[in-house]
Formats: sequence, structure tokens, C-alpha cells
Amino acid sequence: MTRPDGTIGVLLPRDIPLNDLVDYARDADAYGFGELWVVEDLGYRGGLAQAATVLAHTRRIRVGVGLLPAGARNVAFAAMEAATLAQLHPGRVDLAVGHGMPDWMRGVGAWPASPLTLLREYVEALRALLAGGSVTTDGRYVRLDGVRLDASALPEQVPDVLAGVRGPKSLAVSGQVADGTLLAEPVTPEYVCAALGSIAAHRPHRLAAYNVAVVDDDPRAALAAARPALEPLGDPDWRPHIAPLDFHAELAELRRTSADAREFARAIPDEWAARLALTGTAEQVRARIEALFDAGVTSAVLAPAGPDPRAALRALAEVL
Repeated sequence: MTRPDGTIGVLLPRDIPLNDLVDYARDADAYGFGELWVVEDLGYRGGLAQAATVLAHTRRIRVGVGLLPAGARNVAFAAMEAATLAQLHPGRVDLAVGHGMPDWMRGVGAWPASPLTLLREYVEALRALLAGGSVTTDGRYVRLDGVRLDASALPEQVPDVLAGVRGPKSLAVSGQVADGTLLAEPVTPEYVCAALGSIAAHRPHRLAAYNVAVVDDDPRAALAAARPALEPLGDPDWRPHIAPLDFHAELAELRRTSADAREFARAIPDEWAARLALTGTAEQVRARIEALFDAGVTSAVLAPAGPDPRAALRALAEVL
């Protein structure tokens, strides 16, 4: 669904059963979601292969890859893949590039000494290649010598390149070099405000925001269904999301004193949990989405929770 003030999209779960993958995408298209985002997490399915598959099996929904770790692919070959998708499906492709999770990238030997430098060099080169430019650069990480895409490979509509980042320094780089920013969950209006202050873009800049979302006529059941997805939020990587909230110190202390992530998620007070996920009736979730649009989000991307992804998607479609 595309609204005057923003787009409501949905996330394709990274562990969705293979037999449900295409049907989930078709459902999202038929329900009227404006965007479908696929993820590329280490050990799961590849982002570009998923995007190609769901684009080929849907009619109009825009598909985003969120995100491609900059250290994982040579930028020229990433541009070739992205340009091919954009040629085959004009106006329906978005790309997000990010650092990748540090532990994952270290595990595959691809964590750079300067993630910020790599991100800047990579996004600048990727955007230039997709636009048809001849790129020569001798950066710290990105080195290209007169590389360009052949005219036969250039898309008519150049896909947007977003930066999928969290912290203030990375957000500032996004504002300088990317077409938009992709924020991982949880995204609250407070975090949006802090992020936009760091992004400080001087040209049009999209802001896509993931959030765990559950729609149920019973608000308590919806909140309970979302709780398992809150388990990682006490980890240091999620601090930028939590720091703008008035209970951030108490949440950090709760995680410190919890035996494990599961106990932590169970112990989060309902009031806090309700701010860390979009849960409740369709009307309540719609109101939360409106608050995100008011704060500056341009794409509210709902991440379904629960054991049955297609049933969860069907319930989320009630917000459209």
C-alpha cells in the first residue's frame, strides 16, 4: 500500500519454509503491500536470489534487498546483479548495503579495519555504476580502473541504494552518499528523530523502518506473540535503537541481570514491550504506523511474528 505520506511494506521471514516463499510473496502483492523486503543473513538464503525469485512471481510490489554486506561482494559484480534485476523489473527494485553483523563478517574473514570507509566507498561506486558512469577509484577498499556497465546492461530506472545502518557515524555516511537509510527493528519515533538528526541529508532521502508487528483482536495475545522477537534487544548491537528511549538504562540493567535472552524477553514489562513492537488490533497498529510516518519514516516495513508466516501476513494486511 502506498500512502500520500508513506508506504506500508512487509518483510519476508528469513527462515520461511521453502514451499511458502513464493506464495507469501504473491499474497503480499495481492493484499496490496507497497514493498516486500528480503533479508540476507549469514547461513540463510541469498538476498539477490530471493529478490529475483519473488520479482518473477509477483505483479507490482516493489522488492528491496535488505541488506547486502559491503564486505561480501566486489562492488562491480554487485552492480551487474542489481542492474539485471532492475532491467527485468523496472521501478520495482531497491538495494540496501550495510556493514553486516560484525560477528558474522568476522566469521567469514570480511570485517574491515574501517567499516565506515568501506561503506562510503562502496555506496558511492555502486550508485555511479548503476547510473552508467565509468568509475575509476583507488580507495582503501574499493579499487576500480575505468569500470562501467555496458549500455546493454543499464536499467532504464536506476534502483535506489539505501544504507542499512544503525549508529550515528554510519547514519551520517548514509545521509552523505545514499539515496535512503534502512533501519532495522525496533524503530520508534524517538529513534527516528535521533537517526534523522545524524543522517542530516541535504537532498531527498528515503527512510525505511523495520518493526516486528502482530495484529490480533486480542492485544495481549498480540504482545505475547511478539515477545520472542525481542530477545536480541539487550545485546550491544541494538543500543542505538534503545538509547533514545526513556527506559533504556532500566532495559540494559534487566538484560544484565537476566540469565539469558529468553528470560530477558519474558521479563520486559508490557509497557516497554508495546513500544518495541507494533502490536494490537489493526486500528492500534495503524495508529503506530501513522506515528512513524509523522516522525519521518517513508516506508514502514512490518516483520511478521509467529509460527505461520502466511497467517501472520494475512492478519497484518488488515492494517492496509
